[in-house]
Amino acid sequence: MTPHLLLFGASGGIASALISDLSDKGWNITAVSRSPENVLTSDQVTAVEGDATVESGVRAGFDAAEETGPVTAVVNCLGNVFLKPIHRTSAAEFSEVMRLHVFSSFLILHEACGRLPKESSVVLLSSVAARTGLPNHETISAAKGAVEGLVRSAAATYAPKRIRINAVAPGLTETPATKHLCTSPAREVSEKMHPLGRIGTPEDISSAIQYFIDPAHSWVTGQILNVDGGLGHLRGLPGR
Repeated sequence: MTPHLLLFGASGGIASALISDLSDKGWNITAVSRSPENVLTSDQVTAVEGDATVESGVRAGFDAAEETGPVTAVVNCLGNVFLKPIHRTSAAEFSEVMRLHVFSSFLILHEACGRLPKESSVVLLSSVAARTGLPNHETISAAKGAVEGLVRSAAATYAPKRIRINAVAPGLTETPATKHLCTSPAREVSEKMHPLGRIGTPEDISSAIQYFIDPAHSWVTGQILNVDGGLGHLRGLPGR
């Protein structure tokens, strides 16, 4: 059976790298985005318009994917970059970050865990900020901490069905959404924060996601994999 990925938030930088990598490996991909015209396309990719923060949008994504065959993996790349101290963060801003990161993950897990076949996989995106105190990350840290809680508990609940649920927690990764953080002089500061001496690429994160959805790793569930150049756990001078 040809592996089949259902990808939400499919027009972003990490999602585009994942689409490129998996297309080269023969996967079928149903790519759901509010801007399907921005999805990286190939013969194996079906772009679908949908909003992963709305129950009907998530359900429609699953329906569209299942029309082309059984789904073997689901990935949620939806999110944003929000950096602001808590005293300057409005209730509306906090709610919007939670909607994008946590509520979309809830809706996707809600649908996936009721519909996926055995030996399938779900991957969500967390952040190094969920477990590392970083200035101005209060809101995104709270959101990603909630995502990690969903991953661990749902992984335990659905292990008997052999649905594996994991998350990747990146450090700063160079994508269109982080362009303002990846230019000098901010880039140099960010590179020095990461012990390996550079910021991440979409391909770094795509590789980690692929580890989790690979059937060869079918004994891995409930895990949060930090892909962050050592930022979350190491101290010292950056590598050269």
